[in-house]
Amino acid sequence: MSGNKDGNMNHTPIAATFNCPPILLSGGGSSNELGNLAKRLRGSRILLITDKFLVNKGIASRFVDLLRSADVDAEIFSDIQPDPTDANVRAGVEACRNLNADAIVSLGGGSPIDAGKVVAVSAAHEGPIRQFQGYHQVPKKGLPFIAIPTTAGTGSEVTKVAVITDTERNIKMMMLDEYLMPDAAIVDYELSMSMPPALTANVGVDTLTHGIEAFVSHKANLMTDPLALSCIRLSASNLESAYHKPNSREAREAMAMAACHGGLAFANSSVCLVHGMSRPIGAVYHLPHGLSNAVLLPEVTRFSIHGARARYAQISRTMGLSTEYHSDEEASELLIKGLESQNNTLKIPKLGECLNITKKEFLKGLDKMATDALDSGSPANNPVVPTKAEIIEIYKRAF
Repeated sequence: MSGNKDGNMNHTPIAATFNCPPILLSGGGSSNELGNLAKRLRGSRILLITDKFLVNKGIASRFVDLLRSADVDAEIFSDIQPDPTDANVRAGVEACRNLNADAIVSLGGGSPIDAGKVVAVSAAHEGPIRQFQGYHQVPKKGLPFIAIPTTAGTGSEVTKVAVITDTERNIKMMMLDEYLMPDAAIVDYELSMSMPPALTANVGVDTLTHGIEAFVSHKANLMTDPLALSCIRLSASNLESAYHKPNSREAREAMAMAACHGGLAFANSSVCLVHGMSRPIGAVYHLPHGLSNAVLLPEVTRFSIHGARARYAQISRTMGLSTEYHSDEEASELLIKGLESQNNTLKIPKLGECLNITKKEFLKGLDKMATDALDSGSPANNPVVPTKAEIIEIYKRAF
């Protein structure tokens, strides 16, 4: 897609590829089908990749029991931290080879799922993990991989993307390849019912960000647009309900579907400047990905809006922030106000409050962060492609 002089975006005649998991199960209780699904993928020895929180809650062991009841051997690997690192992946590959695993299951949020994707392909390759960094750098398929999200946020269960921190270079490596796409995903909204309010808010705005960026990306297309708009509509209608009424099954199911639709959309169009700027924050300050996206979204939208005003206006109307009686300029301005108001309602702090450092300390690292943001490639898909200096200014305003 491309922008015209009025800030609208026109579909251009490009070949758009749409990738998604071959098998996608959804609905309350659908995770109970894990054992049968593993057998369909010919898994007999499975490494279950998760985090220590789900181990301590006893949730991970329940899924091991599901697999074993289907005569599938399984062991847990939980050495995964938020925003997983290359060290986490290497340890997972070692556990995979020690078990002689023939399939991988990831259970959790975006961190266990991203780590599981890279463990699955690394088990089939020699050499360092950084060889997969960038676009289409995975030479061949890895082990069969099943993703089961427990948060309604990242959409990683349906994407061909993984983000892993390179601890030596202190950067987040973005990897995009169809061989990273899960062979199957299970979207069981009941697994997200126990999310605390702050996490619900952070990953919920992350979900909304996926829908917005997929819709305004230069790579947006007629396959991804309906999914992006569905993500936006479901998020706008249900996020605050899920936050204030965590036991609402209707709101939780809607947000699980929003995350899934958003993942399908951005995996096949692309994320943009929010994600490009978010990754360096995570790499340097270890701020959770969803929260860093949430604090950046209003300011990045303010910067970008003149490059695709008609599209942002459509987002505003889809969110119920404006109507067809508002001009595109009015609607897009109401979108910015709505995003700021949503963050206030969900008690999402400003960036400076999240990092707990002085502005002077923050300013010292901005040059490298802006460079890393541009190098990630995502800002090139933004309706307004920023310069390094403009990225630094956005960081300052978000602080």
